Amino acid sequence: MHNILYAILLGIIQGLTEFLPVSSSGHLELAKHIFDDQSLAKESLIMTVVLHAATALSTLFILRKEVFQIFNGIFQFCKTFKPNEEFYFSLKIIVSMVPAVFVGLVWEEEIDSLFSGNILLVGAMLLVTGSLLFLADRAKTTGKKVGFISSLIIGLSQAIAILPGISRSGATISTSVLLGIDRDKAARFSFLMVVPLIFGKMAKDLGSGDLTASGDQTVMLVAGFVAAFITGLIACKWMIRLVKKSQLKYFSFYCFAIGAIAIIYSIS
Repeated sequence: MHNILYAILLGIIQGLTEFLPVSSSGHLELAKHIFDDQSLAKESLIMTVVLHAATALSTLFILRKEVFQIFNGIFQFCKTFKPNEEFYFSLKIIVSMVPAVFVGLVWEEEIDSLFSGNILLVGAMLLVTGSLLFLADRAKTTGKKVGFISSLIIGLSQAIAILPGISRSGATISTSVLLGIDRDKAARFSFLMVVPLIFGKMAKDLGSGDLTASGDQTVMLVAGFVAAFITGLIACKWMIRLVKKSQLKYFSFYCFAIGAIAIIYSIS
């Protein structure tokens, strides 16, 4: 029962922090440290993959209209070979993925080593996240759309956000807003651009054969998945509304507080 409750807690943390700009990876590392998680690397990896899959599916559900339009645009292009707005949007998502894919493939082992309970690093990166959110909340509101250059810059932010403690959604949304992109479009683009990366990472891990689960762990995985999916549905809709209302500064204060506590704790 204790393991199931722990899995549900991890699912709730992942569901909330994947969309709210406070770093899901950083909070998962903090939770594992607080609860003295002694899981083997492979066991921890499969739980992480399952939780990310849950939030990816919740993204697809909330933004199903946009996803349908993208696929419809690609289908129409394949029929007529005439580019349309949805087709160009899908290309921008691909462009945004390039930096993270490059970093993930070239420095995979170095990145994995960062996810080993390095609380000082998590705390410092949470301070970086808080600074980005604070600056973005003070940026002027404009109605610009995502362009190819801006999608690449947002993609660079996503690549940097691989570091535990830097919020992926916080970094990408803040970068978009600072570039003058419409806040609603910034949030939706941020959530859509990570979905292919999550499924790509899942396919890579599945192909490696490293993801195996015992019968006892299956119940934990299901519990974590359901918790992350339901929480993700709520957090995704909530975050889109918060970005439109320019209320990111409250999350910046939270990141400053948690980051400072993590740094003080790791030092002391």
